Amino acid sequence: MLVQFKVSGFKNFKDQLDFQLDKVNNYEFNMDAIKDGVVKTALVYGENGEGKSNLSSAIFDITLHLTDKQKKLEFYTQYLNLELNQNAEFYYKFKFNDFFLEYRYQKSDAEKLLFEELMINSKQVIYFDHVKNTGHVTLGGAETLNRDLTDKNISFIKYIGNNTILHKNEENKAFDQFLHFVDNMLLISSLERNKYQGFRTGSGSVAKEIIENGKLSDFQSFLKRAGLEFHLEEREDEGEKIIACNFNGQLVNFYSIASKGTTSLTLFYFWLMQFDKLSLIVIDEFDAFYHNKLARFVVEEILQTQVQAILTTHNTSIMDNDLLRPDCYFNLVQGNVTSIAASTNKELRKAHNLEKMYRAGSFNE
Repeated sequence: MLVQFKVSGFKNFKDQLDFQLDKVNNYEFNMDAIKDGVVKTALVYGENGEGKSNLSSAIFDITLHLTDKQKKLEFYTQYLNLELNQNAEFYYKFKFNDFFLEYRYQKSDAEKLLFEELMINSKQVIYFDHVKNTGHVTLGGAETLNRDLTDKNISFIKYIGNNTILHKNEENKAFDQFLHFVDNMLLISSLERNKYQGFRTGSGSVAKEIIENGKLSDFQSFLKRAGLEFHLEEREDEGEKIIACNFNGQLVNFYSIASKGTTSLTLFYFWLMQFDKLSLIVIDEFDAFYHNKLARFVVEEILQTQVQAILTTHNTSIMDNDLLRPDCYFNLVQGNVTSIAASTNKELRKAHNLEKMYRAGSFNE
């Protein structure tokens, strides 16, 4: 799981932003929002312009150079902070069983690495200076690897993963788990259109994939749980598989009558089908087209899965202890992101009205 993320010099994050997901309290409610002492489901709040979308793309910068999955370079225009005029630096801390893996690197733009450092349980195992084209690795099985990356615009970490057969030991297992985790991260920037980064490549028909995965009946049940009654059938239109709605024997294309909210929910279900393969999902403004009840429903669906999730939102109506807990709600203000539990000296209890306290400024201490 992702335990901690830091970034500086990137977009509007001039100074270091420190996103800590392992600062959990001893609350005895909504335990399914926490896993192995780490926040599993987080909601991040922030006013317009505070950088919620920038935080999402910053977390997923790692996928640009460590994976061959979907890349959206338009998320990374004006890469460096204009005031600082220095390189951007990223830091990730992951937890894999009893191992903590830390990965730090600098970039001058989205596709130009300057250095990389990887540590496992506080021991440096990989370092590479891309400017000087020199580095070292101590992972068993990589000792004889050619370290000359001249004219190769490639991450040294990715280079090791692609060109070595590492010895079977616990340290190397943590390294493999790290690569697997990053390879299965997914960022969704819009639930209106299928605009995403990471996890897979290309685009396809949402309806076709639901049908071909035998999920049409399950999708209908999903919509019913969300309070939407549809009678769905599989049909073809000009050789393409489509989802049709049956209204008293009359069939119409599902998308021709679905509202924006229902269309957004359909796209969420499309990705929900693949949650068992994901390591981390970030959805920017996940509830842009939902009323409060539907937004709550989506979070509840995510809570039932094992995937780690970070959702950005403006909706304070779902900020309550019936859904999550104070250490799972985060506030992004002036380049700092802090859980509301850590933003007050008050001892928060389940009976507290978190939304009322938030609106009153209680978490700006």
